[in-house]
Amino acid sequence: MLSYSSGRHGRLALLPLLVLAFLLLAGPSAASIGDQLPEFRECVEICKKENCGADAKHQTHIPLHRRLLLWTCPAECDYTCQHIITDRRQSAAPPAPVVQFHGKWPFRRLLGMQEPASVLFSLGNLAAHYHGLHHRVLPLIPPSYTMRPFYVFLARLGMATWFLSAVFHTRDFPLTEQLDYFAAGASVLYGMYYSVVRLWRLDRPTPAAKGGLRAWTAFCALLYAGHVAYLQLWRWDYTYNTAACVVCGFVQNLLWSWFSWTRYASTRKSWAAWPGIVVAWVMMAMSLELFDFAPIWGSIDAHSLWHLGTIAPAVLWYK
Repeated sequence: MLSYSSGRHGRLALLPLLVLAFLLLAGPSAASIGDQLPEFRECVEICKKENCGADAKHQTHIPLHRRLLLWTCPAECDYTCQHIITDRRQSAAPPAPVVQFHGKWPFRRLLGMQEPASVLFSLGNLAAHYHGLHHRVLPLIPPSYTMRPFYVFLARLGMATWFLSAVFHTRDFPLTEQLDYFAAGASVLYGMYYSVVRLWRLDRPTPAAKGGLRAWTAFCALLYAGHVAYLQLWRWDYTYNTAACVVCGFVQNLLWSWFSWTRYASTRKSWAAWPGIVVAWVMMAMSLELFDFAPIWGSIDAHSLWHLGTIAPAVLWYK
């Protein structure tokens, strides 16, 4: 009985590593088949020639709400041609598969938002952190509790992270992409950071805890500074960024699973199982990224469902 249990736990522990290996091996080689198609390029060139510029036959009118989101005539041509080519491929006999353009699926925009479902679910996560801060942390945790500042910062960083995610999914520009990635990286790293602080109680006002907190804070700050510097100054590497976030997430998930298991074994209290439940839930939500598929109704894809799947764990976490 004991040997079977140990083997089972060992196989479960390998699951995050298998996920990491998949992400590292999954290359972006087929990420932009659509924008390489000759018919797509021809469509965009004809559209820009006929609708954009001073010599265009028909000047494209762009509604105000789209102009406020920086939609330009060439961008309108690109968006329109994506759907022309996609509809043409799907209506062929036999239908051709939906392909990505510029590394993204051909989403149907709403009010100028490129990925409306991801925007909505990002705002749902923001609301979960806002509710957790203003209805759980601030009113229920006394100011004298030494972990309170860490929980407050966790909530505020979560709100900032999901706001920048909503901005990025509204309009995909290099700046919005970088802000989204850097905020997400900071959020994941901080999750690992405060997990160590809480589990080893580095928040306590003892000389040993204060020294440990300073060293751990400096180490994590250097990690994040090096991460940003590498991506900004050396190479914008999607694979490395994903791997770094997965490793930090795996460490904190492992720590909270251990915490949950040991506390529940000693107390038999239901609250002790909650961190483990949250970790399992988040890992299942993350697994959606491994099963990417063309958006349903032109809006809902695996990435947006991942954002949807992280709302409930955030609500539970603050309890």
